[in-house]
Amino acid sequence: MDPELEAFLALFPKADLTDPAAERESFAALAAAIPVPDVPGMRIEDRTVPADPDVPVRIYRPHGATGAIVWLHGGGFVMGDLDTEHPWATRIAAGSEVTVVSVGYRLAPENPFPAALDDAYAVLKWTAEHAGELGVDPDRIAVGGHSAGGGLAAAVALRARDEGGPRLCFQLLNQPGLDDRQETFSARTFTDTPWMNRAKVSASWGHYLGGAEATAYAAPARAAQLSDLPPAYVTTAELCPNRDEGLAYAMRLLQDGVSAEVHQWAGTFHGSQAILSAEVSQRQFAEIADVVRRALAR
Repeated sequence: MDPELEAFLALFPKADLTDPAAERESFAALAAAIPVPDVPGMRIEDRTVPADPDVPVRIYRPHGATGAIVWLHGGGFVMGDLDTEHPWATRIAAGSEVTVVSVGYRLAPENPFPAALDDAYAVLKWTAEHAGELGVDPDRIAVGGHSAGGGLAAAVALRARDEGGPRLCFQLLNQPGLDDRQETFSARTFTDTPWMNRAKVSASWGHYLGGAEATAYAAPARAAQLSDLPPAYVTTAELCPNRDEGLAYAMRLLQDGVSAEVHQWAGTFHGSQAILSAEVSQRQFAEIADVVRRALAR
């Protein structure tokens, strides 16, 4: 493990999702301790996207932004909201100079699949329909997210392709959760890794699926084919149960003719980007912002 990250392990909560309500409080407290950068000229606005039910969003509009990314927070499908994602969405918008539409999707287990996906897809359609109002080029809309949000982003891309929805120009899958089956080497082996381990991943999928059988829209690794999807940037953390499913998904994208860039971050664990003082975390966020900027350039 990267020694800068290892020094902060004691600050991370125990990996557990047996009590979703308690874990949400812990997750919120962890996010609240992360500083939010002051970005002069950036407009930040809370809106509500009409849907059934309506979906809260927070829109970050840097000066001069003409591309947009619909952004989906992490939290194992169970935790997280617009506030916990605020430090990260702010950084992505500032670093990429792209409009970020952060989605406050419904959480499991109270709202199992497909609630979160329906919310995310509704926001994508709304963003495309309101591109002019947002000052966004409708041909320069992407989707992305961390962890469970990365899995949701992949599912949104699949659904948009299958249903003839808004044509995405890019998808960013940061340490995505893509496969409920947990059959990869990393999923079977990492039983005691920081923040995310096999037991927590299993609990996450259990809450999200609610006993229903997984489909490709719930677990994108189950998709029969990945052709005609937007170009992708996929990241994985070395000490993460999701590592191998992310790498496998990237390889399948390439094999099905989809351009993909992959970065496997050595010495990192799932969620370690929250340790902003670590040099590797700074490089990760700088790269994510640069990738989004380049993908949505004119």
